[in-house]
Amino acid sequence: MQLDKAFEFAVILAWEDLVKVSDPCSVRVEYLCQPGTPLDQVTVWSTGAQGYQYRVCDYWTSTALNHDSGASFGNRYCSDRLAETLGLIMTNQGGFTRPAGTCRDGLALIYPPTDDDRAEAGIWLSEMHRAHPDLGAAAHIKAPLPAST
Repeated sequence: MQLDKAFEFAVILAWEDLVKVSDPCSVRVEYLCQPGTPLDQVTVWSTGAQGYQYRVCDYWTSTALNHDSGASFGNRYCSDRLAETLGLIMTNQGGFTRPAGTCRDGLALIYPPTDDDRAEAGIWLSEMHRAHPDLGAAAHIKAPLPAST
């Protein structure tokens, strides 16, 4: 499965948590992909009907002076489901493919899911948990991000 599809499923599974804060027309997951190295960070953004963009969260696999590892939510967003699923993806990056020969900037764009989309995402998550039962809730939610648009 492609990495972008996994990020799409993560957002679909957490869609109801995102709708509690705003009514997104779309959500995007952005990341910088260095060839031959695992991802260290992804950012999730929500875009509303008027074009306003809100940073939902950052997920880091490493700890640095300016951030902890795990999910940090901002702009009143919080989703255990999104944090857990991003953790599963980032911990198991080797199991996902990235398109060969593409640019370093990754982007997954997600629109409001249908019932079929939700069912497909739920099946995928069940398969991930079966394949990696030792991971459980792999992500830790950190302190909120500073407010930004």
